[in-house]
Amino acid sequence: MTTLQERLRAVGVTIGIGFGSLVAGALLLTVVSQLLSLVGVQLQNRPALRLGLSTVLLQGVAFGGVALIYLRISERGVGFIQLRIPTRRDIGWFIGGLISLLITVRALSAIIAYLGFEQATNQIIEVGQEAPAVFLVLIPLSFLLVGPGEELLHRGVIQGTLRESFHPARAIILASLIFAMVHVFSLQGNGKFVYIGVVFTLALVLGVAYELTDNLAVPALIHGALWSVRYFQLSS
Repeated sequence: MTTLQERLRAVGVTIGIGFGSLVAGALLLTVVSQLLSLVGVQLQNRPALRLGLSTVLLQGVAFGGVALIYLRISERGVGFIQLRIPTRRDIGWFIGGLISLLITVRALSAIIAYLGFEQATNQIIEVGQEAPAVFLVLIPLSFLLVGPGEELLHRGVIQGTLRESFHPARAIILASLIFAMVHVFSLQGNGKFVYIGVVFTLALVLGVAYELTDNLAVPALIHGALWSVRYFQLSS
């Protein structure tokens, strides 16, 4: 297989992993919703339960399951994922990465507002604004499932796979693009491309953190902390 073929295959496989995990999560949620409805539990009337369940099934079961299945089928094994207990250096990267993301979010929001662009809203935010208690559920889930699940799949598996065929910088860019693209299905309203652009920018920081620390725990903690801060602000 030529270098070009290897690169095209890597891109195709990682795109399939990214979108395939969403399909798996949607199917799981549909099945569980139907089973719960049989015993009289309607998720439509329980936003906190619905979001909590979808987080567990998508970021936890689907993302984690797809990642592990891919590692097994491709014979890479779990050792392919760079992971260890955070060191002092890793903690420094976590603090620096989180501060960088918070500043980036604030700067991008100011630029978007100044230019008068519309920005789509994540469905989770829409539901949470109707039932603020949802945000209190999502704060711990951000650390326990959202950060670890999304980073395992998108940085550990997708970025790691792309890095085998591309220069690290290109692998980070491609993985960040895939990460941003899959978020389009969770958006409402106009300005979807603006939102995707913001997510892409944030993903670059997470990708760089993984590349420079060789520890998935760092971007996972940054990711979880970022959303925890966001949800805490919205719940106040």
